[in-house]
Amino acid sequence: MKAQATNRATFKEGPVVGIIGGSGLYESGLFTSRKEHKMSTPWGSPSGFIEEGEIDGVRSFFLSRHGKGHTIPAHRVNYRANIDALKSLGVDAIITVNSVGSLREELPPGTFVLPEQFIDFTKNRPTTFYDGGKTYHISMADPFCPILSRTAVDSGKAARIPMVTSKTYVCVEGPRFSTRAESRFFRTLADVIGMTLCPEAQLAREREICYLPICMVTDFDVWADRPVEATDIAAVLSSNVTRVRKLIQDLVPNIPSRSDRACHCQDSLSQAGL
Repeated sequence: MKAQATNRATFKEGPVVGIIGGSGLYESGLFTSRKEHKMSTPWGSPSGFIEEGEIDGVRSFFLSRHGKGHTIPAHRVNYRANIDALKSLGVDAIITVNSVGSLREELPPGTFVLPEQFIDFTKNRPTTFYDGGKTYHISMADPFCPILSRTAVDSGKAARIPMVTSKTYVCVEGPRFSTRAESRFFRTLADVIGMTLCPEAQLAREREICYLPICMVTDFDVWADRPVEATDIAAVLSSNVTRVRKLIQDLVPNIPSRSDRACHCQDSLSQAGL
């Protein structure tokens, strides 16, 4: 693992936050001061340089999931390298930005959703750090950190950005969009659809990192008889970037330090081994 040395004295005592930007958020635009880390991991290189800075004194890192310019499709993202690199930098809480399609009339484009559950329909992605030697069966009954979720809801209210909660995300392989038949089927299971939540969420749990996705609805999936066009999605993403940056800037300073988060994300491996 390679990284530049960091002077921790410039940061507040508290959490170390990782931010993974999705489609439309390829550069953070969040930090008052920054430098870049070029990382390597046993699983290869992450999606790009990891930017370091501070948000109201909180040590923070930003990684573009798809690389600058969206050069890496969802099914080719090296999720293991991304999560492991952030862990090696001391990150103990991850906030992600995910663009999603809506499977519900009441979740129009522009809505921000904090999912509570996910269903994994991906097919060909490495899903664990533990492929042999030692096996862990982590619990994913409640896949996202409840402390981060409550903090995000409160921060959204303060920033006048409503957050819709208690929804289910279905993750598909991509890079293509759904057929109409698939979209109608997924509507029976979930509320939003995307390509990047899995295996990112379970890998964060294996590294005992608190994890929360912030999902931006960019379109109605094709159940609504409106074929999904990438150009339309890009327009919604562009209009939402300022809002999501504002939300993150309000959220990060309110995240409790690791020792003050009463969640089970941080000891997920203790009961997972056989």
